[in-house]
Amino acid sequence: MKDHFVIGSRGSKLALTQAGMIKAELERLEPGREVRIEIIKTSGDVKTAPLSVIGGQGVFTKELEEALLAGRIDLAVHSLKDLPTVLPERLVVAAICKREDPRDALLVGAKLRSREVSIGALPANATIGTSSPRRLAQLMHLRNDLVIKELRGNVDTRLRKLDEGQYDALILACAGLRRLGLAERINAPLPTSEMLPAVGQGALGIETRADDEQTIGAVSSLDHKFTRLACMAERAFLRSLGGGCQLPIAAYAVVREKRIRLDGLVADPQGKRIVRDRLAGGLDEAEDLGQRLGAQLLARGARELLAMQ
Repeated sequence: MKDHFVIGSRGSKLALTQAGMIKAELERLEPGREVRIEIIKTSGDVKTAPLSVIGGQGVFTKELEEALLAGRIDLAVHSLKDLPTVLPERLVVAAICKREDPRDALLVGAKLRSREVSIGALPANATIGTSSPRRLAQLMHLRNDLVIKELRGNVDTRLRKLDEGQYDALILACAGLRRLGLAERINAPLPTSEMLPAVGQGALGIETRADDEQTIGAVSSLDHKFTRLACMAERAFLRSLGGGCQLPIAAYAVVREKRIRLDGLVADPQGKRIVRDRLAGGLDEAEDLGQRLGAQLLARGARELLAMQ
C-alpha cells in the first residue's frame, strides 16, 4: 500500500488551486496518507505565442504526462478542456470530477458596468480580449463589428489589463473564476445558445498510469458519473473531427432524466459560417452520440470549414 501520493500540476494559481482541491479530497478520503503537489512546467507555460500558433493539443499536458510515465508523479490534475482526446499508451483518465459552471463569462471594464451587460449590448467597435479561436469565431458571428484583441497571461494578469482599460471586455471561463474566488468579476454568464463552451470546460480530469491500481482506486470515488458521461460525449465529438483547442470547435452535453443531449459546433476562423446541431440519446450512448454528431456536422460542411484552419 502506498504511503504517499504525488500530484503533478502546472504552476499557475488556477492549476494549483485545482490540484489543491484534489489534494484535500484525497487527504479526507485517505487520512494519514501523505499527499503532496509537484509543480511541472509545461510548454504552454513558457511559450508566449498564441495557442493557435504553438498548437493547442497537449501544450499544457505533455510534460505532466511525461512525469507520470517516468514515475515522478502518481496523478496529474488537468482542466479537462486542455487534455487531448487521445492519450499516450499506458495512461488513463481515472476520474472526471463534478463539473463547475461550464459557461463562458463576459467581464466588462468600469465604464460599461452601469449599463446592460451582454454581447448584444456592447458598444460598436468595443475591444474584446480573448485568446480562443472558438470564442473569437462565435463572437464575430454574433457581432462582426467588435474588435478582437489577443489576450494571454494568467487570470490576474488578464483582469489587470481589463482594469487598466486595455480592453473594454474579456471572455473567460466561469469555472476558473469561481474556483479562484472571483465570481464577483463575472458580469454576465453567457448562455450556451450564443457561446457554446469548449469540450470538457468546467471539468477536472485526473490522469494516472493505467497499471497503477492503488492510485486509480484512491481517485475513483472522485469520479462523477454524469459529468463523465457528458464529457465522454463531448470528447468523442472532438475526436471524430480530429480537432483541439486551437480550432473553433465547441460542444456541450447535458445529462438529464436518463438522457444525454449533446450540442456541437464548428465554425470558420472569422465566424462567417457556423455549422451547429444537436443529438440526444441514452446514457449508454455517450461516445456514439459524439461520433454521430461529428459525422453529421462533417457531412453538413464542417469538413470544408476545418480545411480552412
